[in-house]
Amino acid sequence: MTAFDSVLVANRGEIARRVISAAHARGLRAVAVFSDPDADAPHVAEADDAVRLPGESPADTYLQGEKIIAAAKATGAQAIHPGYGFLSENADFAAAVIAAGITWIGPSPEAITAMGSKVAAKAKLAEAGVPMLTNLTPDQVSDSDFPVLVKASAGGGGRGMRVVRSRDELADNLEAAEREAKSAFGDGTVFCERYLERGRHIEVQVMADSQGTVWAVGERECSIQRRHQKVLEEAPSPLVERHPAMRTALYEAAANAATAIGYTGAGTVEFLATDAGEFFFLEVNTRLQVEHPVTEATTGLDLVGLQFDVAAGLPLPSPEPPAARGWAIEARLYAEDPANDWRPAAGVVRRFEVPGVVSEFAGPDRPGIRLDSALWPTDSVVEVFYDPMLAKVIGYAPTRAQALAITEAALRKATIHGLTTNRDLLVRILADPDFQAGDFATDFLTGDRLERLAAPLLDDADLALAADAAGAVLDRRAAAASPLPHVAPGWRNVGARTLLPEFEDAAQKRFTADSGAIATVGDDGTTAAVAVERDGIRRTVTVTAYPGDQTVIEIDSARGAATLTLIDPLPSGEAAAAAGSLLAPMPGVITRIGAAVGDTVAAGQPVLWMEAMKMEHAIAAPAEGILTTIAVEVGQNIDAGAVVAVLEEQE
Repeated sequence: MTAFDSVLVANRGEIARRVISAAHARGLRAVAVFSDPDADAPHVAEADDAVRLPGESPADTYLQGEKIIAAAKATGAQAIHPGYGFLSENADFAAAVIAAGITWIGPSPEAITAMGSKVAAKAKLAEAGVPMLTNLTPDQVSDSDFPVLVKASAGGGGRGMRVVRSRDELADNLEAAEREAKSAFGDGTVFCERYLERGRHIEVQVMADSQGTVWAVGERECSIQRRHQKVLEEAPSPLVERHPAMRTALYEAAANAATAIGYTGAGTVEFLATDAGEFFFLEVNTRLQVEHPVTEATTGLDLVGLQFDVAAGLPLPSPEPPAARGWAIEARLYAEDPANDWRPAAGVVRRFEVPGVVSEFAGPDRPGIRLDSALWPTDSVVEVFYDPMLAKVIGYAPTRAQALAITEAALRKATIHGLTTNRDLLVRILADPDFQAGDFATDFLTGDRLERLAAPLLDDADLALAADAAGAVLDRRAAAASPLPHVAPGWRNVGARTLLPEFEDAAQKRFTADSGAIATVGDDGTTAAVAVERDGIRRTVTVTAYPGDQTVIEIDSARGAATLTLIDPLPSGEAAAAAGSLLAPMPGVITRIGAAVGDTVAAGQPVLWMEAMKMEHAIAAPAEGILTTIAVEVGQNIDAGAVVAVLEEQE
């Protein structure tokens, strides 16, 4: 047995907070590491000790294994928990931790190595009888094989993954996948396999001790994905519920996989399934999964606590895991815009509150919302260097319908100010009839359905009412603050004509305020509760305008939320970009330039590529024209709104 009284968490964000919480629940001292942008992050404040890793990017900080081991030695931390991502599936790092005399909380380096290459893993587990899809090297792909999925051999999380539907698309997608995999995992090796259009992503949580006990704890369904990254997960799986015999076969395959590689600790065996209940091996994640809370909610287990026990040499508490009960849904809240090609957002989250929370980072032990968040309640900075996930909202209830309902309500009524998020998309998915009926697959968020689900929760009538409320609040504040005769905000002296204040929403729709039927109920100078009565129905709209910027108005209501911007009726035009300018949609790093000055480009043709929040994004020409300027170079860091190129449009 290897006892330890302290653990260093080699990660950041919500998973670092989750592990620190579990460590404290076990009476262990918790040590954090942090990059310069994370100096004021919650996981740093909640740890008993914290060590700075100088730098900003993951490559300079959280991927520096030697610095992390040095931090453990300096603080006397006797164990290291890697969380997920970063170094969690790095066999060399695991071996170095062990060689330094520090307890590694995870599977052996040999097991990580065995599963670290998807190509090698599939070959090994096929021998153990786990069902497989055939691997293809890129030069083995024939015309009859399309569509195929290009996948990174190392790592996961959707990075280095592309769906390719024709031979014409193969070369470019291989290059992009290799580049993304190299950036994310340090290994650009990719392979291809048959792509199932209507695939269901089913995974089994395993937990194994060093005495030979292997638990198949329960299955999860993770079929709602964007860019091959999970958005919603649930336990149990609606598909498996319809095919009871499938559960037995899944658990047997997962246990066989874990046994075949001598696995210890927490891990996940992932499968791709058909609606008929047929399933094929995808990969083994040799770490804790992002979606582990839904398994904890439905089993009552503390998977991180069990990781501590197994690493200390203790046996699992029983030969079989506890039976599952109830249903849990996890919604991943991302700082991104689903309606705009999933564009990530960076900046400050001014306020973050989720109603109905009964537990954080554990359980829950009763129906309600569990919240695992990376954010402070106010003024959290979201950097461009890291994944855009802000929080996980987990709803637990006796039935699936109840779990869906409480998760939807919590998200709809959550207060999230300052950044664009996927909150409206999550609410619409949870309310979608096909999703509620369990009729979905990994292609759910595509085509017309994505356009419908990515639409704002508030319609034009709701937004017009919100504009009225915002106008009334700003009007009243201006009147109270000014010693001069009242002039409402946004109004100018233009002779006999008076301008009513106008607001613009995220889709650039304009709404003119009319404060006719509005009464302000309460106003603390930042947030006002406004009662609006229309057609005999009274509703309350919350209007928030933060000090220092009264032009950005946050609207919250029981129906949903929106951000409105007060339009200056007489803008100066000084900040307008030159005609034909291509602007960076977000902060990031230029990774590739696909055209040169003097080239003629078509409308929609990618001109440059940039990496932000661990994903690659294309900047395309808005119209046909000739490139007159390339203003950046590969490797350059750029800010949101920076001019990266200039296009002379063709008549």
